[in-house]
Amino acid sequence: MSTRLAKSGRLIDRSKQVEFTFNGKRLKGHAGDTLASALLANDQMLVGRSFKYHRPRGVVASGAEEPNALVNLGHGNTHEPNQRATTTELFDGLQATSQNHWPSLEYDVGALNQLVARFLPAGFYYKMFMYPRSFWKHVYEPFIRQSAGLGKAPDAETRDPDHYEHFYAHIDVLVIGGGVAGLQAAKAAGDSGAKVMLIEQTAHWGGRTPVDGGEIDGKPAEEWIDETVQALNAMPNVTLRTRCMGAGVYDHGYVLGYERLTDHDPKATGPRHRLWRIRTKQIVTATGAIERPISFAGNDIPGVMLASAVRDYVVNWGVSIGDRTVVVTNNDDAYRTALAIVATGLSVPAIIDVRVHPTDPALVAQAKAAGITVHMGQAIAKVKGGKRVTGVVISSQAGEGAMVEEISCECVAMSGGWSPVVHLWSHCGGKLSWDAENAFFRPDASRAPTSHDGKGFVIAAGTANGYLSLNDALQDADKAGREAARAAGHRPGEAGAPNAKAPAESPMAPVWLMPQGAGPELRMKAWLDYQNDVKVSDVMLAAQEGYESVEHTKRYTTLGMATDQGKLSNINGLATLSKALGEDIPQVGTTTFRPPYTPISMGAIAGEARGEIFQPLRKTPMHAWHEAHGAEWEPVGHWRRPYCFPKAGESKHDAVMREVNATRASLGLLDASTLGKIIVKGPDAGKFLDMLYTNMMSTLQPGKCRYGLMCSENGFLSDDGVVARIDEDTFLCHTTTGGADRIHAHMEDWLQCEWWDWKVYTANVTEQYAQIAVVGPNARNLLNALGGMDVSKDALPFMGWADGELGGFPVRVYRISFSGELSYEIAVPASHGQAFWDLCMSVGAQWNITPYGTECLHIMRAEKGFIMIGDETDGTVIPQDLGLDWAISKKKEDYLGKRAQQRSHMADPNRWKLVGLETLDGSTLPDGAYAVAEGKNANGQRNTQGRVTSTYHSPTLNKGIAMGLVLHGPDRMGEVIEFAKDDGVTMIPAKIVSPVFYDPEGEKQNV
Repeated sequence: MSTRLAKSGRLIDRSKQVEFTFNGKRLKGHAGDTLASALLANDQMLVGRSFKYHRPRGVVASGAEEPNALVNLGHGNTHEPNQRATTTELFDGLQATSQNHWPSLEYDVGALNQLVARFLPAGFYYKMFMYPRSFWKHVYEPFIRQSAGLGKAPDAETRDPDHYEHFYAHIDVLVIGGGVAGLQAAKAAGDSGAKVMLIEQTAHWGGRTPVDGGEIDGKPAEEWIDETVQALNAMPNVTLRTRCMGAGVYDHGYVLGYERLTDHDPKATGPRHRLWRIRTKQIVTATGAIERPISFAGNDIPGVMLASAVRDYVVNWGVSIGDRTVVVTNNDDAYRTALAIVATGLSVPAIIDVRVHPTDPALVAQAKAAGITVHMGQAIAKVKGGKRVTGVVISSQAGEGAMVEEISCECVAMSGGWSPVVHLWSHCGGKLSWDAENAFFRPDASRAPTSHDGKGFVIAAGTANGYLSLNDALQDADKAGREAARAAGHRPGEAGAPNAKAPAESPMAPVWLMPQGAGPELRMKAWLDYQNDVKVSDVMLAAQEGYESVEHTKRYTTLGMATDQGKLSNINGLATLSKALGEDIPQVGTTTFRPPYTPISMGAIAGEARGEIFQPLRKTPMHAWHEAHGAEWEPVGHWRRPYCFPKAGESKHDAVMREVNATRASLGLLDASTLGKIIVKGPDAGKFLDMLYTNMMSTLQPGKCRYGLMCSENGFLSDDGVVARIDEDTFLCHTTTGGADRIHAHMEDWLQCEWWDWKVYTANVTEQYAQIAVVGPNARNLLNALGGMDVSKDALPFMGWADGELGGFPVRVYRISFSGELSYEIAVPASHGQAFWDLCMSVGAQWNITPYGTECLHIMRAEKGFIMIGDETDGTVIPQDLGLDWAISKKKEDYLGKRAQQRSHMADPNRWKLVGLETLDGSTLPDGAYAVAEGKNANGQRNTQGRVTSTYHSPTLNKGIAMGLVLHGPDRMGEVIEFAKDDGVTMIPAKIVSPVFYDPEGEKQNV
């Protein structure tokens, strides 16, 4: 049965029919419909089931606040769960299915939960699933996992066929919300010459005003809206975007915008969603207000809707929810809905108004003149019906629910007042104040979000600022636009705000429950959170059980934790809690709003980062050479590094052994370009590095290098590397391959947030240079053969560096070693990397030069007892655990992590310490193996006294070697302890030895 009205529907094009399916049933709508309006036009009242009790649920709203009408869209690789029917624009071929039921929407077995509802109150899971504990894994957990969620996640094997992108914008003023307030704020800011961007989450400008009516500057509101949009489009400094939601406001004027480009037209080319990353000097939130429901028994039955939503469906889409609509309200605005319904020829049997007016205000008088019966001081005691409304029982609001009258109807339009949309204002710390007259929280301008300089950067405007009348909203919006332009450094224009006319309204009555004295039976059927099935009785129970904090009540009852994030339920739930506690609403407070305002797609978050470019591989200048010479690759951070270079018929193990032997015997070549290289420059660079590293860097002389350790604020070792001082103000810090970006961000974090007044500049130049390690007894011979600079021991001693030329290439040569051999690391501009590598290979052939990979590197450093970040460290290790006390300055007053390392746990003499380990039979210990000890722990497992951090077969020593952390290890040299194999039964005895297995005196590297 069609419920489409003949004389209304401002947003639909009746000449264009659109076909779609719902649960496989073919239905028809019009271009301009939303999925919700099209379903209602086809008399599809039941659209889903609630989460806990699987109660029948229908559409309750018309916008992003909708909690019930969540559907699956598409199928296969286009399947998306939990999409709001109210914000989904209809298109030809749309496929939608309802959620959270079995075997069907009409007949859902889960609805049996309603029979035991009184045994499933708020927080029942905290009590029910505690005991017996043995039930958790095999009974409770599978049940909870099976029951959780509404829609089903897309199949992991399917690939999203759509494309997404990120855009960046730098502007002066961002206006969020394209209602009349947003339009006026954008115009006021744009007239100043400021660069303005106006975004609106729907496809249409003007917000609610075209539906609610009124005059602006003597014109119908819709005409003023069209003229203002035209004027804004003509301004070159103003950008307008529809279908673009302000998702979140962050520090320093950073805003995320979520634009849906082709959801309404999937056949269109181009990206589907766009994520805007906006940097702006000022933000105006003109986000409007959301109508609140009222709690009464049966207020969740399909056909009970917000009065504003009923008005939207009538005026915007020409949809009747039913032939007879009862309006229930505590404010004047709902009268507009009654008048709009009657204007189409439909019936409003009654308006139930909890207030008693001494004299009728304008809207009330209009309703009575239209022949509508108005019941003052009365309430809905309960709604009749199951899968759709069939009638209401009305009672005195001051009573306990005793029936006064029963009225037949198909729709109940409820209005509990309006709440400004303060979410974006609150995202970045904006505070709220309670408006007792209107019973809502509104932005407190004296406690606006502030930037680092203490100045406010977010301004609320219009209805979002608590101004509900049309004229007041426009005046406030004009003021906000001018204020934003001025704060952004522009001079506002001469034009002022337009004047608007709309019927005056009498005060609303803060009524949260009908009737006032509703007993337990009625409270158990009066709903606050539709999606999560939270009732008035649940919040009252939470208060009774001691949950006085609104945040605790939220988590105990799950109030406001559904996908609508409490847009309809938060204020009502808060008011219910405050009454139960006997406190005023401001004293109870409100919950925290967090971004995004409504859910955004994972595709938009990822943007182009998917498939091959999900994590683009970083390649050194010699990558192609390595590939051509058979390199086996190892992922290291975002890089691919050669693990080894097997020859024909050679295993990886044999290749690694050959590379170690060849390098130690003669000459090896390593591509070390991936090591992080960060320039730190400025008068305070030395002071800055003294704080970052555990040892002193400010005393390092130009031309010299120093090994350094970095710790987190918690004292744990996070990175290491060689620092070279270039000149008085300049240092070059080497980091681990995986640490370059992280350490650079770490530096910037401290410089920007803590030491912002220090004169220091940092630059990550990792990819600007190729770096090649020339290693082995013949390393100096190769460089001498290349010619161009003196690299003798006297000219370039160990831990020194020098600029010069080698083989005609400009180079910087570092005399450092990670292998224990004579070694040089040579940096050349990245564009010369391959050519210099080729030259080294050609000239070095006379010494049997051998390219080697990361595994050879690891073995040689382990033979020498050098630590590796990520092997010897795991986020819980401090330098003192690794015997690196020598790298911790005793002269410095402070460095990052110093105080943390003085805590009792860090200074505990029983912390495991680094040692070397040798198996008695020469075999190789398993990686990560634990050293067992006497006794068992509380879980019945054997106690441990250490673990292996690195383990290898050493071809140099022809035996297995390992490094590990062992209880009192350095004091137990020569002692044999046992390590457990993977089976946990077989034990491998190993001797504790020095971690320096090779050349302990350092003669080879210092030659």
